[in-house]
Amino acid sequence: MKIAVHGGAGTILPEQLTPELEKNYRAGLERALKSGYEILKNGGSSLDAVQAAVTVLEDDPLFNAGRGAVLTHEGKCEMDAAIMDGATRRAGAVAGIHGIKNPVVLARMVMEKSEHVMLVGKGAEDFARANKLIFKNEEYFLTEQRRQQWLSVKDTDTTLLDHTNKKDEKKFGTVGAVAIDSKGNLAASTSTGGMTNKRWGRVGDTPLIGAGTFADETVAISCTGHGEFYIRRVVAHEISALMRYKNVTLQEACDEVVFNQLQKDGGEGGLIAIDSKGNCTLSFNTPGMYRGTMDAEGNCTTAIYK
Repeated sequence: MKIAVHGGAGTILPEQLTPELEKNYRAGLERALKSGYEILKNGGSSLDAVQAAVTVLEDDPLFNAGRGAVLTHEGKCEMDAAIMDGATRRAGAVAGIHGIKNPVVLARMVMEKSEHVMLVGKGAEDFARANKLIFKNEEYFLTEQRRQQWLSVKDTDTTLLDHTNKKDEKKFGTVGAVAIDSKGNLAASTSTGGMTNKRWGRVGDTPLIGAGTFADETVAISCTGHGEFYIRRVVAHEISALMRYKNVTLQEACDEVVFNQLQKDGGEGGLIAIDSKGNCTLSFNTPGMYRGTMDAEGNCTTAIYK
């Protein structure tokens, strides 16, 4: 058993990362890892573990998911999430939702309590109400950091990525988790607020099964980065396909996609992945990625830069 999490690729610049802030980021990643690890340690499923880990990160205002999600052009938090069970290939996803405290919980509900894979917008919110999910008002989600980010671009057509290479831009990220449980089953989950100042109901790769989130019997993957590039390359599924059809290792497959395919297109970002043997890769082509792993012995490692 093993679990890995990410809090986004592309990180706050080293000179802006105070010791206190670094401590807070690492503590957030560690809380997420321990939340999932406790489930795995007690014989629970990888699906429950990734949901638990992502829920912790959604509740942490430092990360761009749930509370602390970035703001749209209209100044609202509009969130996406997905979850997938590798053993059955069942999946659930939501996109363009407002007010739901934990989008990952709703994605799981779509998987288990509907015949569908993805619900969007008002329909997804109605489904959440019908299933008595927790809603929060706008003030719950809004942080001062997000408001300042939004104010800096709200009168323009510019969208800000979490890993935009601007000297004055602090970077916050999409969150995700992948895990393998004691039965060898894999699962993946991802959650995000998307891009600052996004318009027209833009949806990235996070809730798209095979693009930003994927799990099968071979590998579980959660991605973070410039979503349009991940969608075009169907990144998460591409890694599984390389492993299954070309018989390459997890590391080779991830390196091929992150450093070859994505970079050739100009796509910045990274991903975390665990294969059926418990091998784990945390791969990114940005200066850093908030990330961490925890193994069967409870050894916990977190990192931010390369």
